[in-house]
Amino acid sequence: MKKRYLILSDGSVFEGAAMGADGEVLGEVVFTTGMGGYMETLTDPSYYGQIVTHTFPLIGNYGAIAADSESDKPYLKGYIVRELCECGSNFRMESELNEYLARNNIVGLCDIDTRALTKKIRSKGVMNGLITDKKTVTPDLLKTIKAFKVQNAVLSTTGKEERTFGTGRKKVVLWDFGAKSNIERELLKRDCTLVRVPSYTTCERILQLNPDGVMLTNGGGDPADNTEIIAELKKLNEHKIPTFGICLGHQLLALSHGATTVKLKFGHRGANQPVRDTITGRTYITSQNHGYAVLPSSLPESATLRYTNANDKTAEGIDYSDMPAFSVQFHPEACGGPHDTNFLFDRFFELMEQNGKK
Repeated sequence: MKKRYLILSDGSVFEGAAMGADGEVLGEVVFTTGMGGYMETLTDPSYYGQIVTHTFPLIGNYGAIAADSESDKPYLKGYIVRELCECGSNFRMESELNEYLARNNIVGLCDIDTRALTKKIRSKGVMNGLITDKKTVTPDLLKTIKAFKVQNAVLSTTGKEERTFGTGRKKVVLWDFGAKSNIERELLKRDCTLVRVPSYTTCERILQLNPDGVMLTNGGGDPADNTEIIAELKKLNEHKIPTFGICLGHQLLALSHGATTVKLKFGHRGANQPVRDTITGRTYITSQNHGYAVLPSSLPESATLRYTNANDKTAEGIDYSDMPAFSVQFHPEACGGPHDTNFLFDRFFELMEQNGKK
């Protein structure tokens, strides 16, 4: 393999070997602590604009498996691993991971010290980086790297047309901000008909669909950038339709209620994040992927902090009293425990049932 480099915005350089596609990419460098599920990571639209680093040292041991994808293609900018397995072994495997990366035009880097890179991000915070075949660092190059910002994440990952799935008793509008496929599958399991609508759908159109509930999906980027979606969501909230938000959907629901969001130092990414239920005291192991969080002190009186992160006490879930709604920062569809928080989809279905009886 030929040499390839990661140049960070602080001027540090990590040397490694090239993998995936040719070329160079500029993005926000983040790390994920998941020990498996790299196909799900690669195809999670929430990673839009980011260069993803795995802390687990060996990636690619079961090859590439399209059926494990969470969307139609990878949306991340670049991919970094310590050791790339070039001889995957699994009866479901369709190709080697490196072939998959090249085929999907993902520029990657392997054979670098991912532990050192992760420690730097943890101590200094998330920073931008450039994966390149050129080692030279100049002031102009660092200026370009520092200026990068993830933009238009939601618009770039949302579906572009309305689509209907299933024939269940409850009609759910899946408001797609870059949705993971398993959110859709979990709702279809629960006797729902899904109408998946683009991110730029209006409140008026959602009301025309006459849903029993609204699902606000995950997505990438800074939640506060989505001013038009937040404005439409504010209007929709007035109609008191049962609503369930996940990840970005959780943040947008909070913003529509007047709360604020903040960027975390290095975010939560991985399948082993502990979350505590403030009512029962029980702790769940969850899958997460976010760089922003709702500020608990900014919540209105109608919002109650239901879940908190057991590590840093950040907001992980909110219940609302002014409408039949709740949201979580983590991913209950990702089966982190492996089924720890799957019951939240049942809670959403029960909320729709109760609302229909009024």
